[in-house]
Amino acid sequence: MTPAEAERKMQFLFALRSRGVTDRRVLEAMEKVDRGPFVRGLFANRAYEDMPLPIACGQTISQPSVVGMMTEALQITARDKVLEVGTGSGYQAAILAQLARRVYTVDRHARLVREARLIFDEMGLTNVMAITADGSFGLPEQAPFDRILVTAAAEDPPGPLLAQMKEGGIMVLPVGQSDHVQSLIRVRRTASGYEYDELRKVRFVPLVEGLARET
Repeated sequence: MTPAEAERKMQFLFALRSRGVTDRRVLEAMEKVDRGPFVRGLFANRAYEDMPLPIACGQTISQPSVVGMMTEALQITARDKVLEVGTGSGYQAAILAQLARRVYTVDRHARLVREARLIFDEMGLTNVMAITADGSFGLPEQAPFDRILVTAAAEDPPGPLLAQMKEGGIMVLPVGQSDHVQSLIRVRRTASGYEYDELRKVRFVPLVEGLARET
């Protein structure tokens, strides 16, 4: 690692801590996963800034501090099986794969899934599987899940995702109208139902049903 790269990484981690990401395991996972390969084209030189950036198919890669905060809120253990709805660039899934036993990530855009798989292969990530699917219905053939992360905003937590949580499981997702500021919430499944916590205001692309048409 060159001095410039070391400095850039140090600034990146400092930015995460200064914005409230404090969990040691999450910070270590984010230090291991280089955001660079997940940002292509015109914005590649901004990969290490704490900001969301455009990616293919009209989607975005979330800003690292939000990725860190959402990952922290999941409270992942090394035994957990995790579902991510909204693969996007694959960056979030690569971080989850550092923390969990198994990660399933789904996206309605086949192109994004293909590109994410290539990066996962290059990184040698063997515990993450990317699938083209309608994430609003979850992944029933692999359910139940210990943790579920949704990286697109729904008006309400989708019923199929709630049903695919294990008892004791946690889901983190943005909720609200797509053209307004949304709330990031954490849902816990208990023996008697579901408990909800509001974490902070966020803005995400909307959760859309159905597979995207290939372009």
